[in-house]
Amino acid sequence: MRLSPWLTTLTALVCAALLLAGAWWVLNPGGPPLQSASFSLATITPNADGHTDATRIRYTLRRPATISIYFVDANGGRFEFRQDKARDAGEHTVDFSGIVAPYLRPGEAFEGEVLARVLPNGTYQWVITARDAAGEQNSIDGALTIAEADTTLPELRGLAVGSSFFTPNQDGLNDRATINVYLTKEVNPESLRVFLVGPDGSALPIGELGGDILPGQRGLHTYDYDGGIDLGANPPPDGQYTVRAEVEDRLGQKLATETRLTIERGGLPRADIVNATVDFSATTLRLGETLFFTLTVENYGVSPIRTSGPPAGYVYKSMAENANTLGEFEQSGAWRVGIDCDTCIRDYPWRWALGTPETLTALEENGQTHYYLMPGQRATISGGIVLDKITESRNPQYFWAGLIHEDVEVAPVNNFVDAHFITVVANQ
Repeated sequence: MRLSPWLTTLTALVCAALLLAGAWWVLNPGGPPLQSASFSLATITPNADGHTDATRIRYTLRRPATISIYFVDANGGRFEFRQDKARDAGEHTVDFSGIVAPYLRPGEAFEGEVLARVLPNGTYQWVITARDAAGEQNSIDGALTIAEADTTLPELRGLAVGSSFFTPNQDGLNDRATINVYLTKEVNPESLRVFLVGPDGSALPIGELGGDILPGQRGLHTYDYDGGIDLGANPPPDGQYTVRAEVEDRLGQKLATETRLTIERGGLPRADIVNATVDFSATTLRLGETLFFTLTVENYGVSPIRTSGPPAGYVYKSMAENANTLGEFEQSGAWRVGIDCDTCIRDYPWRWALGTPETLTALEENGQTHYYLMPGQRATISGGIVLDKITESRNPQYFWAGLIHEDVEVAPVNNFVDAHFITVVANQ
């Protein structure tokens, strides 16, 4: 017998309604959202001794809900463990080791901020609350005792930067930032971290210096920051930065403290002798005549490069005279042009600044005036040496130029530049 069209349609609608009702009942069973909750232990002893340090929390949700787990002490004080966290339907577990959201007791004060802290000894009411999408809510509670808790916080005291003025550019002045912080409680070695906070919130780790106090031990910890230049990386851009220290003890108690650091004139120094070319005044000179040279240096980096005398244009009065005899000793981080030869008893004995005070830029650092070749600037340097000695076994001999970054390097591209055979002829 054939059913009428309207009866077929009605049957289909009834079946669909029954299926939807069944699905609703499965996905949204009757009753409050939190079906059950329990703690595996009634007492825990959070002291990191490996025995009853934590209890396992189990709870079951009839349907997706937002849950909160907190503890209430005898005075009605509330301590948060989980707050308004979305969870799917079903059974959930989480371990609780006594660590709750940060709190302060009356009269307490710490440097920096407390990020997580253990509950002090006592008996607490634990409460688990669930609220579903429709706003229906219920709670289940019980009792938990905290005993033998290690409530001593790993405090961070006296975080300080040796000099807040930091110029990571390898000029030998304020190229490193020394950071000190005192830790009051022993923690795992990797649990004390010091880092620079970038503008985007990224953490740039700062390495700890070795010393009598080992990583993680109680005591003064010293950190050394070079901006990454030692590894050939550009330092962070100039600006104001936050230095942050964080620590976590074996229980999970966390503290943090911060200070400020200013980066200025930062950047990997970059310079070379333009076209690797040196103009020497002659290839044959009489004994006692002056060998002159001219070359050009370009600062193609992003940071100023410091230089030191004698000034460009100086003429060394003899081959025995050198920068040291003039009192112009090597300065860590300074850049100078040098001339060397086959018979020189030291590398680049004759050295010149990358200009004169009039052609360079004067900058104040550490209360003194220093002279710099600025980024993008070129300098033409000339000078001379009176050739007053003939070494018969090496005549002629090679003379060449170099660009020296003192106590740092003579880069291959700036070493043994444009060697010329120079002959010295004895006077008749």
